[in-house]
Amino acid sequence: MYISTSSSAASSFLRAASSYTRTRFFPSSLRNLNPASSSALNNQRSTASVVVRSFHSSASRWCHRLDWRSPLSLRAQIRAFNPVIERFQKQFATMAAEHPFKEVLTSLPKPGGGEFGKFYSLPALNDPRIDKLPYSIRILLESAVRNCDNFQVKKEDVEKIIDWENTSPKQVEIPFKPARVLLQDFTGVPAVVDLACMRDAMNKLGSDTSKINPLVPVDLVIDHSVQVDVTRSENAVQENMELEFRRNKERFSFLKWGSTAFHNMLVVPPGSGIVHQVNLEYLGRVVFNTNGTLYPDSVVGTDSHTTMIDGLGVAGWGVGGIEAEAAMLGQPMSMVLPGVVGFKLSGKLRNGVTATDLVLTVTQMLRKHGVVGKFVEFYGDGMGELSLADRATIANMSPEYGATMGFFPVDHVTLQYLKLTGRSDETVAMIESYLRANKMFVDYKEPQQERVYSSHLELNLAEVEPCVSGPKRPHDRVPLKEMKADWNSCLNNKVGFKGFAVPKEAQEKVAKFSFHGKPAELKHGSVVIAAITSCTNTSNPSVMLGAGLVAKKACELGLQVKPWIKTSLAPGSGVVTKYLLQSGLQEYLNKQGFHIVGYGCTTCIGNSGELDESVASAISENDIIAAAVLSGNRNFEGRVHALTRANYLASPPLVVAYALAGTVDIDFDKEPIGTGKDGKSIFFKDIWPSTEEVAEAIQSSVLPDMFRSTYQAITKGNPMWNQLQVPSSTLYTWDPNSTYIHEPPYFKNMTMEPPGVHGVKDAYCVLNFGDSITTDHISPAGSIHKDSPAAKFLLDRGVERKDFNSYGSRRGNDEVMARGTFANIRLVNKLLNGEVGPKTIHVPTGEKLYVFDAAMRYKDAGHDTIVLAGAEYGSGSSRDWAAKGPMLLGVKAVIAKSFERIHRSNLVGMGIIPLCFKSGEDADALGLTGHERYTIDLPNQISDIRPGQDVTVTTDNGKSFTCTVRFDTEVELAYFNNGGILPYVIRNLIKQ
Repeated sequence: MYISTSSSAASSFLRAASSYTRTRFFPSSLRNLNPASSSALNNQRSTASVVVRSFHSSASRWCHRLDWRSPLSLRAQIRAFNPVIERFQKQFATMAAEHPFKEVLTSLPKPGGGEFGKFYSLPALNDPRIDKLPYSIRILLESAVRNCDNFQVKKEDVEKIIDWENTSPKQVEIPFKPARVLLQDFTGVPAVVDLACMRDAMNKLGSDTSKINPLVPVDLVIDHSVQVDVTRSENAVQENMELEFRRNKERFSFLKWGSTAFHNMLVVPPGSGIVHQVNLEYLGRVVFNTNGTLYPDSVVGTDSHTTMIDGLGVAGWGVGGIEAEAAMLGQPMSMVLPGVVGFKLSGKLRNGVTATDLVLTVTQMLRKHGVVGKFVEFYGDGMGELSLADRATIANMSPEYGATMGFFPVDHVTLQYLKLTGRSDETVAMIESYLRANKMFVDYKEPQQERVYSSHLELNLAEVEPCVSGPKRPHDRVPLKEMKADWNSCLNNKVGFKGFAVPKEAQEKVAKFSFHGKPAELKHGSVVIAAITSCTNTSNPSVMLGAGLVAKKACELGLQVKPWIKTSLAPGSGVVTKYLLQSGLQEYLNKQGFHIVGYGCTTCIGNSGELDESVASAISENDIIAAAVLSGNRNFEGRVHALTRANYLASPPLVVAYALAGTVDIDFDKEPIGTGKDGKSIFFKDIWPSTEEVAEAIQSSVLPDMFRSTYQAITKGNPMWNQLQVPSSTLYTWDPNSTYIHEPPYFKNMTMEPPGVHGVKDAYCVLNFGDSITTDHISPAGSIHKDSPAAKFLLDRGVERKDFNSYGSRRGNDEVMARGTFANIRLVNKLLNGEVGPKTIHVPTGEKLYVFDAAMRYKDAGHDTIVLAGAEYGSGSSRDWAAKGPMLLGVKAVIAKSFERIHRSNLVGMGIIPLCFKSGEDADALGLTGHERYTIDLPNQISDIRPGQDVTVTTDNGKSFTCTVRFDTEVELAYFNNGGILPYVIRNLIKQ
């Protein structure tokens, strides 16, 4: 007779068994352990609870088969169960082992007595090599020491980092556990969708859904959904927010559900600011103190400009959403130990030169030097001349110069900023004491220990001159004095990054039109969008107040921005509004049309809203090369607005100046901006503020109380957010009719058995690209074109065109996003012989189809597909849909000259094979047209594949060539074997 475990005898046995496991396998040394390492201990506790649950589950299943009537039989069966007990005993014995670096655990005393806490001391390792390490590498070292458990992080990993000078050139792999994860809503929605879907998968596989929960703090800032619909109005903020909530109510409700369904997740409501500025001013800890353990703040974020936090001395960089999800769930990030470029700054910026001019100069220098996959660390006497906001502006642009980080170690400037932004004196004292004690603080008043760098660059700040960047790429810097000549060259040059190929006879064309009943005109180079926007500059009081001073001087002289230019101001946080009001300068910005339109990433992400119909018609009907000038960090073609083919990055004061001029076709040194109220010509120098004027405005207007009051209320939300009703369930109830949130198909039919290696056989080329295909080309975030497959999908489901919203806002719906993959209207696909647009050739029939339709035809016929590409494939924003979308379209591999770091990782995370042509080769050099069929031979066993090995690609026309497989680490091979990173994580969590 078999009885249920609900019987008293069985229950007694299980209670005894559980008690035995806890007392036997949680010795007092572990149960009473002082939290020497919060994260390591939490891992032990988490693993321990998993083992106890697993033991309990095994015991429960075994108890179902016990014959409780026979004591002899019972004793025999218990003896038979001993191997199970022994297995768990071994697991706990490993866990209960003392921390490998317990001897360097050190107390940090408070000056007045007591202690701040304990920390893992790098000086206590007593290794002279550490003193030569770059500060950015010391953060990786501390994390490895603190998290060392000889399982996820091993002592050998610590040694690799200490020996960085010798190991980094060898591309060795290390694990890294960030202290926290940062999300914004464009990338955060799909991340939370994936977590909800993973819970469902765990549930279907009979496992514990609570294992899908962030184990580190996760901060999600809703900032990417506001669009510039209403401008030049005192009510613009409120009206745009109302439209934002009407469009995004479903998404916002879903995110609010996530904030309650998942532990350790903070959601900052809409209207609070831009994620990176909120991170800088509020979320950044610099040093954590968790349960008495001190350690450096570090963060990975699902936005490539997470690097802005590097300006605060916090190690942070962008990752794909799928990598971030794994980090949330306690998986160490596998990374190649990077080289570090030392960038020495000296001197001082000249009068009138802005931080934006500096960052565009640094971006061009680093892009030329080559820093992809590397850290950049800034140092030198010039550091004292840079405010924290200036540093953050440079750090923000790391993706534009290609580095993983642009790091500024903590010094006195950092501490001053922390006090300015409302951090308490005790917190700042703790930060300084810890970083000094652990040799992570730079004091420029003291002699500097020479550090080793992989390579060096140097810039005298006095050599920086005013500049802009464009018209299509952030690193194409143009000195302001050369702007007119450069613009005319762009008109003449053939179509490309620096060319529009406008015939000579058409270059002086004037498009006359009526704007709200008044005569207006546009020419090539006319500015139609002028936007002070994005995290890049709006965290910087010097350029924001500088913009206000330009507006004030222009008003006083009688200059006015033309009414048909779409002007907007989207501050990074509410603090900006407070100091612009305090200074009295917002009044003048309003008079020039730069009313505040919202707090979020607007024009820079493509949420520029519609142009006035008369302006749009004048551009389209006359084929005008219209311009946008914005203070953002991205200006790729087709990103800012479909009708602005020339897009320039500039400082906020220059945005106002170009808006006043009305054109980019101007030499500010020689040509007047306009005519003043006295009839005299007004020149650039007449409206440009001096460095002293800006400094005076900062001194009197930027006050600590502004930061404190802003962030005391930041999580309280607003009436629209607070009225959202969300369910209390921990599993999400998917609405099949929703066009915003949809259950993705990633885990359908998933089993515990990994799918294993897959090669590619007789694949068709769905797209053939040249260089610099960005994630905007692959997965646009902007508006949904009225004739696109995504538009048809939405119309078929009753969504009106005015409610299409953007691709970015619909990232929670895989059906929309698959149709939006390769939907950029500026896509240049060689299969179309120069024709621009989101279409391709279906090779078997020769038909020209939308990319989605062609891909589905291949997929339905059972054909694999690949993508051919040039250099820097996937540059731009860290956009996981740029990998998810191709996977859903059936793309099995991408063969490129080179990949952007995050995008390559994302492709691996979705099970797509990234391959690199050999040096000096590409599709054109090999004579590939994209009309061939491609076979990629991979070994049948994952154990036979090595990171970076060569494979042969053959085609059906007899051509073959060798490529390098860009699985860069053993962990990435494990992801590939499992069909992607998320299935890998699920299987691992279930096995625990």
